[in-house]
Amino acid sequence: MTSKPILLDTVRPAPEQPLIRPGVDRASIGTLVRKFYFGVRSDERLGPIFAREITGDWEPHLEKMTDFWCSVILKSGDYHGRPVPAHLKLKGVTEADFEIWLALFRETASELFAPEIAVVFVERAERIATSLKLAMFFRLGSSTVALSE
Repeated sequence: MTSKPILLDTVRPAPEQPLIRPGVDRASIGTLVRKFYFGVRSDERLGPIFAREITGDWEPHLEKMTDFWCSVILKSGDYHGRPVPAHLKLKGVTEADFEIWLALFRETASELFAPEIAVVFVERAERIATSLKLAMFFRLGSSTVALSE
């Protein structure tokens, strides 16, 4: 029996494309970031975590997060940070905190954008949260998983 070669293009999904829609631009993303972080700062669980890390003027962080989301959504290339190391240094963060973060993000995106646009923001936020949780909490050998039985 001969096997057919697998072409990588048929297995690997196409890279994410920029979301080019009316009303999706740096200004609207900046509004999302500011409204979202207002909610984060007001949250009884997340607020203190962020307050320990960001003291004083929040504007530089909000601009950095606007760059980040413009890079994620518009593929602008504006963001040049390293989110994993920044999150690894945080103290007191639990996996459950990501669900609070995502709920606030879903709510904010849904308030500001049409459903078909909000879903793109939310799907990308969910992937980012999954990546950060894996980086922060997954350790090889911490549990045994049977791959075949």
